[in-house]
Amino acid sequence: MNFQETFDTIYLGNKVGDYLLGVLFLFGGLLLRRPLSGLIVRIFIQVFRRSEYKLEYQTYRDHLKKPLNFLLFLVFLFLAVSHLEYPESWNLAPVEEFGVRKITLRIYQLLWVVAITRVVLKLVVIGGEMFMKRADQTVSKQDDQLIPFAVEVIKILIIVVALLVTASTVFKINVGSLVAGLGIGGLAIALAAKESLENLFGSFTIFFDKPFVVDDLVTVAGVTGTVIKVGFRSTRLRTLEKSYVTIPNKRMIDAELDNLTLRTFRRVKFDVGLTYGTNMDEIKSIVSEIQNYIDEHPHTNQEGNVRFMEFGSSSLNVMVLYYIDTMDWDTYLKIKEEVNYKIMEIVEKSKSDFAFPTQTIHLNQHKD
Repeated sequence: MNFQETFDTIYLGNKVGDYLLGVLFLFGGLLLRRPLSGLIVRIFIQVFRRSEYKLEYQTYRDHLKKPLNFLLFLVFLFLAVSHLEYPESWNLAPVEEFGVRKITLRIYQLLWVVAITRVVLKLVVIGGEMFMKRADQTVSKQDDQLIPFAVEVIKILIIVVALLVTASTVFKINVGSLVAGLGIGGLAIALAAKESLENLFGSFTIFFDKPFVVDDLVTVAGVTGTVIKVGFRSTRLRTLEKSYVTIPNKRMIDAELDNLTLRTFRRVKFDVGLTYGTNMDEIKSIVSEIQNYIDEHPHTNQEGNVRFMEFGSSSLNVMVLYYIDTMDWDTYLKIKEEVNYKIMEIVEKSKSDFAFPTQTIHLNQHKD
């Protein structure tokens, strides 16, 4: 028996050569899908080669590698099995009727929809990153906030379209009847998705009312942090402790929100406790010198107040209140440190000292 006769041998309704060709396509797909996906990525890059907002090759590659590999695998799988037939001896039902043929076809069509949807979603993400690169060059923070939100909205719309296409093409469901049927159960769905809808409307309120934008420092619901992203359902904050907090958009608009970035000054208030051995002239001198220093400091305004406030349980308390004209945390700490050092210097120069909690106990001796 020669090779031609071997290839022409019928086994389970197909020639051996057809099986070998299918195996060849499968192995070829496994070997070539990565180089081919890289080639597709390079072709895609060439489309945007003249754009100043294009991304690095590795960024495109990281986003598109897995979706393209899966899509190319389906292509080679189709090439491998499209010329093969089910054995007639199995007496399978035709593809129009429920059975192995129909189930296999539906699964394959479903995989195609999933693969194409994944590629489209990644292209949307890439487009969003390109627009973000452009937005980084603008002064306004509104576009930095709007682009991630728009990307999420587009991704949800794509998923909805993919589901409708799947229902119509793969499962042969009448989409028009399905949409009409949703009107009957719409109330139940709305009640079930009440929280999600409230968060969705909250996101629109944030965009239109603009109580904050990305990179603003806010305090809301007892959490203080920098706004990183306003999403479809929630807003993400990076706290001062560098943790990552996610707050539903409904709470962002319902709770009291303090936009710290919109402040022009940072307030500092504390008490300086002097020992009870400090006389009146020394207190007046300390108060006056601290007041003059705060008034003349280049980063504090003229609303600072230094006053001898009260007789404490173990100290004479001098209130120090002033405002620093910066929103930068490191600068704020540096200026506050400068003021503290100067207060220590003034107190030491006045021959006074800082008090600490003490108790004086008098013992009376009784003679028998």
